Amino acid sequence: MAPPKTTREKYFRHRDDLTGEHALGDAGQIFFALVFLGVWVTDSFFLKYTTQLNDAVPALVRMPIGIALLCLSAYCALSGMRIVFGKVRQTPSVIREGVFGVVRHPIYLSEVLLYLGLFMLNMSLAAGGVWIGAAFFLYGLSRHEERLLLQRFGDDYRNYMHDVGMWIPRLIRK
Repeated sequence: MAPPKTTREKYFRHRDDLTGEHALGDAGQIFFALVFLGVWVTDSFFLKYTTQLNDAVPALVRMPIGIALLCLSAYCALSGMRIVFGKVRQTPSVIREGVFGVVRHPIYLSEVLLYLGLFMLNMSLAAGGVWIGAAFFLYGLSRHEERLLLQRFGDDYRNYMHDVGMWIPRLIRK
């Protein structure tokens, strides 16, 4: 067996039931998290250069929406991580249980919702710009992983894509 190329491979190489992810996925997610939090905290609480929306949208509107988004983010992340990493599947297959029956990428969706929830709590347009960049990055990761899953599971994953939305739940099944 070849030595692991990344830290992730070192810890998960025994997991044949996991398909894989983009080589820059973890580093990119950490990068966007640090940049978003740095910009959001700096602009929201110290510089206040791009926080004009806070005056236009009352806190009584922003706070409940922000808290709800943060709660939904936590649910998607914890539930998705528990399903994917909680047990080894002897026969690898497309996961359709729990949050994966509602959206195909609940863990990436949780990141988008986390940034949006924080943005709603204190609206920094600079942080909003970083949020948009992070959303595009996570969309790219999702598409990359879908190509890997299509290669591995073929029509089963194609049917799953047809039935379940990427980040937005489908109200009517196709």
